[in-house]
Order: sequence, then C-alpha cells, then structure tokens
Amino acid sequence: MNRKRITIAGGVAVACVLAVLAVYLFSTVGQAGSAISSAQAAKAINTQSVLKATKWASVVKASYTSTSVVMSTTDIPNHKRDAYYAVPDAGVVVPTAHVMKDPTKAQSLSFTISTKPSYTSKVTDAPLGSIGLMISGAVLYNPYEGDGTTVAMSSNFSVKMSSGTKAWFVDRCSGHPTPNIGQYHYHAGSSCVKDQVDKKSGPSHLIGVALDGFPIYGPYDIKGKLVPVKSLDRCNGIKSATPEFPKGIYHYVLPNTTDATSSIRCFHGVVDASQMMAMPPMGGNMPDLAAAAAKLGITETQLRDAFDNKLPPDFAQAAKALGITEAKLMAALGMPG
Repeated sequence: MNRKRITIAGGVAVACVLAVLAVYLFSTVGQAGSAISSAQAAKAINTQSVLKATKWASVVKASYTSTSVVMSTTDIPNHKRDAYYAVPDAGVVVPTAHVMKDPTKAQSLSFTISTKPSYTSKVTDAPLGSIGLMISGAVLYNPYEGDGTTVAMSSNFSVKMSSGTKAWFVDRCSGHPTPNIGQYHYHAGSSCVKDQVDKKSGPSHLIGVALDGFPIYGPYDIKGKLVPVKSLDRCNGIKSATPEFPKGIYHYVLPNTTDATSSIRCFHGVVDASQMMAMPPMGGNMPDLAAAAAKLGITETQLRDAFDNKLPPDFAQAAKALGITEAKLMAALGMPG
C-alpha cells in the first residue's frame, strides 16, 4: 500500500455530523435491483462446498442450511494491527486528526448469506458499513469514508507522535477501526489477508464473501495475470474461472488501487437489505430525524424520501423537494448552515 502524509486540500475536511447523518439516513436503504426470474434462480451456482472448504479465521463461526450460511464473527482480524491510529478530530472526517491507541474491540456480527447467489442486471449500491466478510474474520467496507465521497485509500495520512513514530489513518493491512465503536474494517484488498492464501506468483484465491453471496478475490486471474481494472464492471465484478470455481463464476475483485475502485461499490447479486449493517458513527451526535421532521411539520418518512437515497446527502435538493430553504432544513437537523 502506498502510504503518504497529505495536507488539507479544498473540500477534504468535511463536517463529521454530515457523515453521521449519511449513515443514519441510508442505514435502511433497500435493494435497488429487480428480482430475477425463477429460470435464472435455477441456474444459480452453489458456493456451499467451497465456503466450507475455505480456511476462515477462528473467530468466524458458520452454520449452513440448504440455501444459505449464517456467518458470525467478533470482527477481530487474525493479523497484526497498528498500535496507534490517526483518528479524525471531532468535526471533520480527514485529514485533521489526533493519535489514538488502537481502539479495536470485539463485535458481535452475524450475516445470513445465500450459498446460491443470483446475478441480477440491476445493481444495489454498497452502503457505508459492512458489505462482506473476509477470511481474516474482519469485515469489508466500500471505498468511502463517512461522507460518502472521500476515498479512504487515496486520503491516507499520518500524524507524528512525540516519540517520532507515525500513526497512520489506514494501516498497512488497508484497514482501520472506527474510533467510537472499535469496529475494524478494510477499504481495499489487504495483503495481510491475501498472503494467507496466495503465493508470490500465481492466481488469487478466495479471500471473502460479499453479502449477496458472490465470492471476493484479489487482483490476479486464474493464470496469475493482473486483472485490468477496465475489465471489471462498475461493482468491481467479473465472470471468469477461479481456482475454486474452474468452470467460472461471477466474483468481485479487489485490485491493487488506491482510488474508488479499491473496494466493492455495488452488488450485482440479489442482496437482502436487512443484512446491510450501517457504519458505526465516527463521532458526534446522531441527528434526530423524528424531531427534525416534527419541526418541519412533516413525517420522518417524508424527510428521508426528500434525500432520495443519495450519498453524500444533497441538502439543497432535499430542501427543494420539501419546498423549504436549505437553511431551514439544516436548522431543523441541528446542523450548522
């Protein structure tokens, strides 16, 4: 991973309360794709035998049915983490930050994932929060930080401690913990995960499973050649042969990139919206949408609908949809105008 110290650029320091609002507004976002036909469902591949044969970290427990697997984890990865992390200061996302001793804590996460994943032509945006489980026992997030636009990998930075040691925002494993809850997660393919199953040369092997049931791989194809990012679809997916599925399967690829292609941005499989867990708040207070709606004389549903499930939240458009000024909307939400 290319880690560098960066300076504040225009627009990078984004209000943390906006990030928290984004999490809250879209934590209940449903599937954006249409159901596939019964004929398509009948052709769905069965991943159960492969998932059972995969060497998952000891913190991962799995219970299988004929069509799905319930996977639970403490989210503590089976690799080393940094002792200290650069954590955004209250009021910003990145890069103004302070140093915090690793706040990673054991979680109690459980996902019910289909072992007969079904590809659909329409996609579901990957939310902020858990979108897949990696063999290390920790979860995968999409490429973005809490504002929905800042790419974590391209915005990595460090803070020098008094000892002279640098604490990084994203560690060498392409992950970091949320400061308040301590939920460790990745924003890209992690060498700390890939090295557990891949050799120095050769193909990428299965390193995780997305919430829609399709497997997650590293950057190399079955012949050991780098998969061109341009050959991936908008969700970072491609259908091709892999070591575990030599006849071919649709799967997600985590390339060696530091831009928005570093992680999965959407699902191309039918996904149960109830399995999408919102990103834990990075700090600040959660906006009270019910109270804000009451101040505006509307329902909470009307307030949510005004944002039209967009990330980051478009306050100007939401205010227009409600027929009020943006200043009035911001005041109702308790946000600075």
